[in-house]
Amino acid sequence: MDKDINFSTKLETGKSETAFREETVLEFWKENKIFEKSLEKEAPKGKYVFYDGPPFATGLPHYGHILGSVTKDVIGRYQTMSGFSVPRRWGWDCHGLPIENIVEKDLNISGKKAIEELGIDKFVKYARSKVLTYVAEWEKTVNRIGRWVDFDNSYKTMDNTFIESVWWALGELNKKELLYEGVRVLAYCPRCETPIANSEIAMDNSYKDITDISVYVKSKLKPGQNFGKGKETKDSIFMIVWTTTPWTLPGNTAIAVGKDIDYTVLRVKGVPELLIVASKRVESVFKDKEIEIVHD
Repeated sequence: MDKDINFSTKLETGKSETAFREETVLEFWKENKIFEKSLEKEAPKGKYVFYDGPPFATGLPHYGHILGSVTKDVIGRYQTMSGFSVPRRWGWDCHGLPIENIVEKDLNISGKKAIEELGIDKFVKYARSKVLTYVAEWEKTVNRIGRWVDFDNSYKTMDNTFIESVWWALGELNKKELLYEGVRVLAYCPRCETPIANSEIAMDNSYKDITDISVYVKSKLKPGQNFGKGKETKDSIFMIVWTTTPWTLPGNTAIAVGKDIDYTVLRVKGVPELLIVASKRVESVFKDKEIEIVHD
């Protein structure tokens, strides 16, 4: 770079000297292809594989993206200086609910039935045309913060070559018996008929943790029920149910008990009826009551 640049001349534009210095360095990197040359230089330690989770192309970059980009850039530069070749190919995440929500809003339709009436092919075609709306803004922001990354050869998750590579990877994992079927609790959108990610739940900032009101309800067992080791009682006996959604109680048809959960039968002093509650919950449920343990 020219050491005799008069940085003060740029101050007349209203930009700070720091901003002018940054832009001058960025322009030098661009004109002299410094990033490209860093990839071409000798790398005695070989390649350093750097996987970068692609952002959604349907929204503008924010502080979180910038923070992540700076961290990733530091890793790439450090490994390059340590003797590795570190290709950094940019990617675009084109799938998921964000683009579908945008398309529904643009076309003034809502729901699966409306999409099918429009035609899935038309819906997908419009989605593909809109998914890269903010590419230019992303490139501008990422380049401005000084991150070195290859935008020219970026991949898109909607490209058939990328989709095929995912299927290939799953096939290889299956051959090595590394895939298994399991059970996982996921948030589910009944309107979209699909599981949704935590980030998708929070996209409109409507999801938040709250302290909810809960109720304990007595459910009476039929007379002559056995409990414990076959012990029978003629007393009224109830199971204690806890819920944060009391409006669902009228629709209840059964009470589920766990075969690996211990239960206690007790009586609150002065009350003749018997209560069944999970043993580990006795202390917290009846902390202000004087109780008599009938069977534990």
